[in-house]
Amino acid sequence: MSTLKEISKVSGVSIAAVSRIINQDTTLNISTDKRQKVLAVANSLGYKNPKQRKPKNGLKIALIHWYTRKQELEDTYYLSIRLGIEKAAHDLGITLVKVFYDDLKTNIVPLEGAIAIGKFDASEIALLKTNYTHITFVDSSPDESTIDSVVIDFEQAYQNAINHLDSLGLYDVGYIGGREYTHALNTPIGERREQFFKNHYKDHSKIHIGSFSIKSGYDLMKQAIKSNNLAKAYLVASDAMAIGCLNALYEHGINVPEDISIIGFNDIEQSAYTIPPLTTIKVFQSHMGETALKLLLEKVNGRKISQKIIVQTKLIIRKSTKAVSL
Repeated sequence: MSTLKEISKVSGVSIAAVSRIINQDTTLNISTDKRQKVLAVANSLGYKNPKQRKPKNGLKIALIHWYTRKQELEDTYYLSIRLGIEKAAHDLGITLVKVFYDDLKTNIVPLEGAIAIGKFDASEIALLKTNYTHITFVDSSPDESTIDSVVIDFEQAYQNAINHLDSLGLYDVGYIGGREYTHALNTPIGERREQFFKNHYKDHSKIHIGSFSIKSGYDLMKQAIKSNNLAKAYLVASDAMAIGCLNALYEHGINVPEDISIIGFNDIEQSAYTIPPLTTIKVFQSHMGETALKLLLEKVNGRKISQKIIVQTKLIIRKSTKAVSL
């Protein structure tokens, strides 16, 4: 059976947009021609929409998104987690009721269980507890004593990256990242990668903070270049930001990795095809989604003790890092 990834590759439309077109999301702002092209490609590849198949059992759970539909299109990190949950649910014949953040206060339906993806504030967590008997959080762990969660080991991920830079003789390192937040007055929360960087490196003058987007990475790297205080290597908190960094460096005639080494985070598909290919930290988002569903089903089936699963990452070494010239 064909996949959304294959349809995206053939049609030239992002996986996020393909998913929403296949699921007949009328709120997606995309041309009729592109929409028809995606449907034609899906048909030619023999794609079968799991939602059109009769569920094998009567279990219905909610999939709660911390972000809006638009934000999902801009960053595929949470999209990959969602697709992992959807695939696992389809294999088990479970019906998912998806609720994006822009519908959270108006479109929530009480069910036995829910998987919540992202960062939620206290009022949102209280709302979820009111409507769902069992909840599993993915990419956050707000109440480890009573609620299951699936997170990644940010500290070990960055330790592996730092070890790689050390092995290349790269000790002058900067950080480019974003701020994570909850929706309560857009309140920033602790960013563990940034904090780990600050704990490891004494020089904090080469830290630049914006948002997790290509444009922000581009703007922040331009700021770093203008400051005349460039590091020899940068840990960048997302591949999207790293792509922006590479573009800014290229525009200023700064060579990667000869002049500056770059390490991204997430290992999105595009990271293997940047110039040069991006060294990055691979996050197994699909596995995180599958694990979240497994935990939720265990709770539904009677497990009383809460669990926090920490999923490891993997450093993918490509050509954007290079040993310092002596």
